[in-house]
Amino acid sequence: MSTVSRRSASSPRELTRVGDRLSFVYLERCTVHRDDNAITATDADGVTHIPSATIGTLLLGPGTRVTHQAMSVLGECGAGVVWVGEHGVRFYAGGRALTRSSGLVEAQATAWANRRTRLEVARAMYRLRFPYEDPAGRTRQELLSMEGRRLKDCYRRESTRTGVPWRRREYHPGDFSAGDAPNQGVTAAAQCMYGVAHAVVTALGCSPGLGFVHSGHERSFVLDVADLYKIDVAIPAAFDAAAEGTEDVATRTRRALRDRINQTGLLDRCVRDIKDLLGYGGTRETADAQDHVTLQSDGDLHIKSGRNYGEEPIW
Repeated sequence: MSTVSRRSASSPRELTRVGDRLSFVYLERCTVHRDDNAITATDADGVTHIPSATIGTLLLGPGTRVTHQAMSVLGECGAGVVWVGEHGVRFYAGGRALTRSSGLVEAQATAWANRRTRLEVARAMYRLRFPYEDPAGRTRQELLSMEGRRLKDCYRRESTRTGVPWRRREYHPGDFSAGDAPNQGVTAAAQCMYGVAHAVVTALGCSPGLGFVHSGHERSFVLDVADLYKIDVAIPAAFDAAAEGTEDVATRTRRALRDRINQTGLLDRCVRDIKDLLGYGGTRETADAQDHVTLQSDGDLHIKSGRNYGEEPIW
């Protein structure tokens, strides 16, 4: 009898490697069902078959309905499922992680639980933002000040590059239209980047809430990761969109950001950076590809599960 925690059906050797899969498939306004080992998307235009083992993450947009059988085959194939807003802009909820190993989340929790290592990871994050400066020995307040100056310099630089006037950063929660065109673009780009980072963090099995720079929020680690690429990817896309006019800035920003994400290979870069930051060495494909459960014993010793370790056997 299979257990709740065990994935059945296809063996790891029968599945497509995560690195060889489509990064994501976005569906909206359709019904998602199962046909053998494929999922089907049924809408007004007919039925589309998608091999489930080739999907990295399935993004379910507005108007989608998904059946139990469809979720079952996606789970068997190790595909991630994420409920998102229109065009994948907002992250609402996520399904099971792509990985079957708890290695990354354990590495994250270990680094986060110790104040010294938590600061070391935060410094490593700033080192990615400041490749020509060594943040070692700097306090958190000094790091925050460095980041503030970097953002101001970026806004001025992008304003000069695109010819878009820039006064200051303004964000009005609940009133998107209150900001000028570049501010609307920056806000839209930030929301998109949070969605992308959240999808990657969830797919890797990490905890969105255990942040190293941000704290106190359910998406603290997501904000940490998204901020790593704000200046390289998000803000330039926002100013490019604002340079084309003041109407429909958010839509143009999302499209520009999508193109930059594809051109820069941001998803692969994001995965590598998270693993490096958490000290998760190697790909560990063998461990990630199978259900591997151990029991923790004394001295941080891990022993096989599925056995009775009592002095007297239980029949």
